[in-house]
Amino acid sequence: MGLLRHRPEEPAGARFQMREKLLSIGDDFWIENDQGQRVFKVNGKAVRIRDTFVLEDTSGNELASIQERKLSIRDKVDVKRGGDTAATVHKALIGIRDRFAIDVKDGEDLKAHGNIVDHEYQIERDGRTVATISKKWFRVRESYGVEISAGEDVPLILALTVAIDSLT
Repeated sequence: MGLLRHRPEEPAGARFQMREKLLSIGDDFWIENDQGQRVFKVNGKAVRIRDTFVLEDTSGNELASIQERKLSIRDKVDVKRGGDTAATVHKALIGIRDRFAIDVKDGEDLKAHGNIVDHEYQIERDGRTVATISKKWFRVRESYGVEISAGEDVPLILALTVAIDSLT
């Protein structure tokens, strides 16, 4: 796929291809690895009042649910695992660039910044990039790539990417 060039001093991360836009609730799409294999499915739940997506493995097991909270001052999206909130994504109130704050329940908080709408942004923890999102890596229209640093929680980062996409 020609994703980011790997630097030899850094351990290789995981790379995925996602659809550029979440079409609508009820739509499902696959997330592919850098070999073009389907590895995760995003299932849009059509019967919910709030926007809800479920990240599943290839066997259909739920890894995370992504659900929008409508009745708050700022739009927020919760990423849940096993019924408990693992992280909450909300648009930051400061700055002129697109920024999102990500409150992680059992870990250090993250932030996403860059050109979110055009899928050119990074997710960082304490100034260290944990994921890079870019559509420049693909010739295929309506796709973008997610490169996740080695040692990171891949399903959580992919769920956060879906959450950010649902807020834009």
